[in-house]
Amino acid sequence: MTRTVLVTGSSRGLGATIVKTLAQQGFQVVINYYKSKDSAEKLVSEIGEENAIAIQADVTNRKEVDNLIKKATEYFGQIDVVVNNALVDFKFDPNKQKTFTELTWDDYQKQLDGTLKAAFNVIQSVLPQFMERKNGSIIGIGTNLYQNPVVPYHEYTTAKAGLIGFTRNIASELGVYGIKANVVSGGLLKTTDASAVTTPEVFDLIAQSTPLKKVTTPQDVANMVAYLSSENANGITGQNFTIDGGLTMN
Repeated sequence: MTRTVLVTGSSRGLGATIVKTLAQQGFQVVINYYKSKDSAEKLVSEIGEENAIAIQADVTNRKEVDNLIKKATEYFGQIDVVVNNALVDFKFDPNKQKTFTELTWDDYQKQLDGTLKAAFNVIQSVLPQFMERKNGSIIGIGTNLYQNPVVPYHEYTTAKAGLIGFTRNIASELGVYGIKANVVSGGLLKTTDASAVTTPEVFDLIAQSTPLKKVTTPQDVANMVAYLSSENANGITGQNFTIDGGLTMN
């Protein structure tokens, strides 16, 4: 049976690459967007309505998330995998990043909500059907910056580091229901909307520091997400997969 994957924040950037890769590999996809309706609907037209649907929702709002899960489930019959990819209001700009002394707790809270609260909402909302079927997969999108903060994106990196602990607790508790939970942590991606303002010097520094002498692409990350979404990954849970050309080694 064809698996259905919900990817949050997937109308553009890394999320769009993940959706396209999943569709190419035979998955049905739920494209969640917040504001980029035209981009989301364009993706649906490219993939085909029989295999894709676009649904608007603010993933930090539980009522909207519940509606998202309800609509997606009604459309495809069930959801098999959720990918918590949405990025809330953050740009990887080393020149404009606030120093620690300039940051406020609100800056941190925005990223904690966008990463952890959003994942919390999506997982709790989809969990009843996962538990009933005793099967399901949860994939979080992290970052290698928590291991190697080439640029100190304090608030973003802190939230993503928390995602790993969050995910491992879920994996430990829900494994008895056949539910898997993992994180895919990419390096700085060349290039997405969020990293478009990253300077060439930063990209070059990262490339020269990796064994593969390359910067991570959205496709590199999407390939791992597709693997974890498949039945081939049924024996994997509680892991953080770092996709960064070997810049950080676990």
